[in-house]
Amino acid sequence: MHTKEETIAVLKHFDIGNKFSFLPVLPKASVLIPLFVKNGQLQTLMTLRSKELRTSAGEVCFPGGKRDPSDRDDVDTALREAEEEIGLPPDEVQVVCRLFPIINKSGLLVTPVVGFIDESFCPCPNPAEVSAVFSVPLDFFTSQKDHHGTHGVAGMMVPLHSFYFVDPTSGSQYHIWGLTAMLAILVAALALKKKPEFDVGFDSEDPSTFFQQILHRRISKL
Repeated sequence: MHTKEETIAVLKHFDIGNKFSFLPVLPKASVLIPLFVKNGQLQTLMTLRSKELRTSAGEVCFPGGKRDPSDRDDVDTALREAEEEIGLPPDEVQVVCRLFPIINKSGLLVTPVVGFIDESFCPCPNPAEVSAVFSVPLDFFTSQKDHHGTHGVAGMMVPLHSFYFVDPTSGSQYHIWGLTAMLAILVAALALKKKPEFDVGFDSEDPSTFFQQILHRRISKL
């Protein structure tokens, strides 16, 4: 049994604040990792990107995208994108923390923003950007059962994680992999205080050193 209050208290310990403000100016993006409790179980909301999009078409992602000049900060970007993509009003998100930024394959500095939403929220996906919205129990991302990991992938300093999830509501199967899978594993490990059953490359109790090293390595190659 996981309560919202307990999870918030745990996750706040990992809030980066302005710790990475020293980083060079890179194009920025944010994703919102929306959590909610249903039947005593922590879950997260994920999206399937439209096949019509120019980048990452047809891939599973968290709501998010590039920063707009009008966005005040990383949180603003994540909330705006979530509203545009799945109709989630910003004032219905209880922002908990920002986690370690990661440079993605496109060279964007992506900041994950974790927030709680009400379990009764009914997504209204924008068909131009999102073709499906579904929820996944967080402990799915700590189990070996549906996980596949590949080591030594060219250009990757961490294992490439991959999951196949079947939505019990729709019967649809979703392939969750890459950066999205890594963020889901990270949040699951922190929120549930549970070490994943497979190798993730980082200390699930204190992953900050690991992610800082990855960030510095990537920046040194820019």
